[in-house]
Amino acid sequence: MTQHTQTHATFVLERRYPVPVDRVWAAFADPEIKRTWFGGGEFVDVSRSDDFRVGGTWTDDGRPGEDGPMSRFRATYTDIVENARIVYSYDMWLDDAHASTSLSTVALEAVDTAEGPATRLTYTEQGVHLDGVHGPGPEAAAGREEGTAGLLDALGATLTAGR
Repeated sequence: MTQHTQTHATFVLERRYPVPVDRVWAAFADPEIKRTWFGGGEFVDVSRSDDFRVGGTWTDDGRPGEDGPMSRFRATYTDIVENARIVYSYDMWLDDAHASTSLSTVALEAVDTAEGPATRLTYTEQGVHLDGVHGPGPEAAAGREEGTAGLLDALGATLTAGR
């Protein structure tokens, strides 16, 4: 008999990007820009789609290398306030095993600095990690926070490339 477990975790990450809010917004709203920072790296894309509107879905399937396990990401946008907030719920699977369900909020705030306009991004995720698919509960939760931090750092690199 399979033992079912669940571990709940919440984390908040903040970043400050030296670009105006509309540039950060575009990096989430425009699928071509999003492709440059979300995923990629060692992941081999299998399929992607992004219908950026309330009720729209965002999918991203890929493998770490040609023969790695299939990672599936399925999100639904539940709230979008232009240049201010994005809320979405998402599920992740590893092959056919349901790994987690999360609620994510991206809040953007314009910040004036001596160097010019900047953006404060606050990312909050509340999730449940299931059945040890991504490791024992606390490890899975810590891994998700670390992975999300890496994505936000990649976003920053995309936003500042060529400055």
